[in-house]
Amino acid sequence: MIEFFSDYTVQLVVAGSAITGATSGALGCFAYLRKQGLIGDVISHSTLLGIVVVFWVWFALTGEGSKSLWLLIPGAIVAAIGAMILMQWIANSTKIKPDASLGVVLALFFGSGMTMLRWIQRSATPIPGQAGLEDYLFGMAAAMTLADLWMVAGLAVCSLLLLVICWSRFKVLTFDVQYATGLGLAVGRWELLMLSLLVIGIVIGIQIVGVVLMVAMLIAPASAARQWTNTLGKMVGLAAVIGSMCAGGGALVSAAGKGLPTGPVIVVFLCFVVGFSILFGPGRGVLSRRRKLVA
Repeated sequence: MIEFFSDYTVQLVVAGSAITGATSGALGCFAYLRKQGLIGDVISHSTLLGIVVVFWVWFALTGEGSKSLWLLIPGAIVAAIGAMILMQWIANSTKIKPDASLGVVLALFFGSGMTMLRWIQRSATPIPGQAGLEDYLFGMAAAMTLADLWMVAGLAVCSLLLLVICWSRFKVLTFDVQYATGLGLAVGRWELLMLSLLVIGIVIGIQIVGVVLMVAMLIAPASAARQWTNTLGKMVGLAAVIGSMCAGGGALVSAAGKGLPTGPVIVVFLCFVVGFSILFGPGRGVLSRRRKLVA
């Protein structure tokens, strides 16, 4: 058991998972309260296109494929921000409703990413390093390196620091957009900044959980935390703790078991906590509300 916990790869994966879970959980509270969960799904799926495009461009320039997060995450961020801009343009410039624009953008970016991924894999001229590129769909935690961990930690610290600095503005924007407009805030710019932080909270987890399941890391901790408190600050802190513990614990169980993928195990842990919170949460939980009705 001691040798297991001292394993270098296990330590990297658990640390990266815990950092990702804490960051995504904290930032996901704002998406949850603003009923923007589907936006997180669009962001996570759109990152696949950025990943494969950057991989192919790097191969075209250097003749070698690279799956380093220092190369792929910037591409994922650009793709996610591009998806958000396109989504807002469709909603504002056409008669397509906002929810329909989310579906259009998700299908466009994820479909394009999958198409290009298959094209790279089936290219007549084999591309070096392309093996395992499809693992970003569901995560490839065991491939995490120390350099990857430093990048994930750096982006997490920057995003959480911005969250603290902009806390009052994000709080107003989350609960009362009209009041924020009356205060003279540039609502469009602040919303873009908030969504950009959500992008960071999602892309840092693509190696751990993958683009398909990453939305669970964003929404599930917030959903669980909401059942236990009515205060935004406490909710954000509790969601960060839940996300960190579930992600770290899931990574440990995955490493200890045989053939257990890290991403799905983490999602199962999160689902269990959400279910427990829905049942036993004080005030908002199912059992608590039934007791009130009986009383």
